[in-house]
Amino acid sequence: MNRRSLLAGWLSIGLAFPAIAEVPEPRTAGAVVTDALWLKLRSLPPAKRPRIGLVLSGGGARGLAHIGVLKVLEREGVPVDLVVGTSVGAIVGALYAAGVRTSEIEGMAAEVGWEQLTDLSSARVVRLLVSERLLSTQKMEKYLQARIGEKTFADLKTEFACLATDVRTGEGVVLREGSVALAARASATMPGIFEPVPFRHRLLIDGGVVDNVPTEVARRLGADILLCVYVPVDLSRNNVSNVLTMMTQVLYIQGQAMSEDRVKRADFLIKPEVSDISALELWRSRECMEAGQRAAEAAWPELKKLLVEKLFERSLSPTPPVAK
Repeated sequence: MNRRSLLAGWLSIGLAFPAIAEVPEPRTAGAVVTDALWLKLRSLPPAKRPRIGLVLSGGGARGLAHIGVLKVLEREGVPVDLVVGTSVGAIVGALYAAGVRTSEIEGMAAEVGWEQLTDLSSARVVRLLVSERLLSTQKMEKYLQARIGEKTFADLKTEFACLATDVRTGEGVVLREGSVALAARASATMPGIFEPVPFRHRLLIDGGVVDNVPTEVARRLGADILLCVYVPVDLSRNNVSNVLTMMTQVLYIQGQAMSEDRVKRADFLIKPEVSDISALELWRSRECMEAGQRAAEAAWPELKKLLVEKLFERSLSPTPPVAK
């Protein structure tokens, strides 16, 4: 089939959906056709369309904006084939990949506090300053297990990977097998405050230490179209007044330049405006999620156009010959 006949076929799809054009405001023919093609794209089996990867950055409480973005992607029927996350992106990504609906994740985020996820409390922080014992994130693992069960990566509905850091070697470790709850916990364990998480022969801490925006990992895992949700911090707004805020500030200073480079490797970037929210302010979860939803809704027309264009590229590419 030549390009002209193929394009004509795609355009005919637009005519098959007259209801799309019946909207209150006038729309261009291009927008109508784009909508029709999008309906076609999202219904194709994975083998017949580009593989869509989604990267969710770290960012502490700000990363709850990922939930608002996922809510829009779910509503619009974006077929995400791969999720890769760091830190809070690993926690949100694990829940999503396990098949938990975004409305449920939203409810969890609105209720959760540090006391449900860690041993963090004012009294324990004081003890931390005068002793050698770090705090535990074991509650985080149990919290996730209570929501998704004892799932391994092989049990997930959507392919998932998360990044942690081996504190002994300084290596970034891509976690893709074993317990999902344990892996997400390791990816989100802030160094200097919480105990490293034993994982096989490694001791793991927050993946954001080495890569807060793991776009390269997603590419290596086969993402043809790579979407990235990045929640950067405005360092000048942070109130560095105690050990926790100092540790988070140091982490962000360390990773800021690398993160800005990593986001350039995505095909499409969604950047919710949450820079005035501290990484520790879980009580502002509703603001974060709403900011994520606003950013995704504003980006959706351009994202939809990109997805359709990538489908055309795949459709027009010559099929490689089958080796005999």
